[in-house]
Amino acid sequence: MRTTMPTPTTPISSPPAAADERLRQTGRVRKLLARPEFGALSGTVLVFVLFGLSAGGSGMFSAEGVINWGTVAAFLGIIAVGAALLMIAGEFDLSIGSMIGFAGMMMAIPCLYWGWPVWLAVLFAFATAMLLGAVNGWLVIKTGLPSFIVTLAFYFILRGLSLAISVLMTGKTILSSNADAVLRDLIVADPVVQMLFQGHVLTGLFDALASAGWMAARDNGTALAIGVPKVMVWWVLLTGVGAFMLSRTRLGNWVLAVGGDPHAAKNVGIPVARVKIGLFVLMAFCATLFAVLQVADAGSAAADRGLQKEFEAIIAAVIGGCLLTGGFGSVIGAALGALIFGVVQIGIGYTSIDNNWYRVFLGGMLLAAVLFNNYIRKRVTLGRV
Repeated sequence: MRTTMPTPTTPISSPPAAADERLRQTGRVRKLLARPEFGALSGTVLVFVLFGLSAGGSGMFSAEGVINWGTVAAFLGIIAVGAALLMIAGEFDLSIGSMIGFAGMMMAIPCLYWGWPVWLAVLFAFATAMLLGAVNGWLVIKTGLPSFIVTLAFYFILRGLSLAISVLMTGKTILSSNADAVLRDLIVADPVVQMLFQGHVLTGLFDALASAGWMAARDNGTALAIGVPKVMVWWVLLTGVGAFMLSRTRLGNWVLAVGGDPHAAKNVGIPVARVKIGLFVLMAFCATLFAVLQVADAGSAAADRGLQKEFEAIIAAVIGGCLLTGGFGSVIGAALGALIFGVVQIGIGYTSIDNNWYRVFLGGMLLAAVLFNNYIRKRVTLGRV
């Protein structure tokens, strides 16, 4: 009788560690590319490299140069925060620019013609603008009209109101020019407003660095760069709060859910109407903050200020990874988009490039950002990254 020996079984070997490491690396790459701010970060690096090569020795990256383009980026970044959150929720606000001019006039007129203290005029400007923002949101919710149409109407209404009220009450559309710095003197005399909205911080540190030879100094030994403008402080603060809210709080989850599918969000108990109206109010707050900082810095208000700022804020948000359809985006990305604007707008002046190319660059960046975001989203969704 023939005995059959059992066939030895070969143990199943685990995949090599190298394969696991490749999988982990691929997962990290996919996670990085799926981040909404990845495109803006790449664009920021590219812009800094280009201007570092073309304008690196012209003073663009000196302390005063950084303050120059940082200030431009900060003003745009303030309204880009509100625009990004509103776009993530699936809405637009095209009245941003008109709101800036309107809020500035609502601050200046009470100070110069009604005898109000500046702090009260600032509160009045914020209250009026935020009330109008709530009306914007309420109309969008109650009528079901696209926010594009509603806010476009307010774009014209607020611009017309700014011009009409200014001419009716003062006979002019520019109040307290630099030659007649009455408004600036009033702001300086108000300790609260002056502390919050005017001037610079870290002036002593800058002077100390200039005395040590680390920064360019004036003849009297003080720093050529006075300090960090308060608009930059507000920008960093708003960006930090907005990013934390969006990524770490229940309200942030609501904003993302409302932008992704408002009907599904409503079915699970999310107060869609309150979220959207609140974001329109936030947008009005950001526009008014822009206006107040601008009036405090220039010492004047003009009814036609804020022209095209609504488009620049939306472009900064799109460059930062916000989808036009809502439900996806990043406040940090919008801040990087604003930084790109500031670097390019001021950096062109440090090169031999004609300033007229600035708008061409903005349009190109918008188109490139939209194409890149759509491409990456499709690749990640299909698992091909």
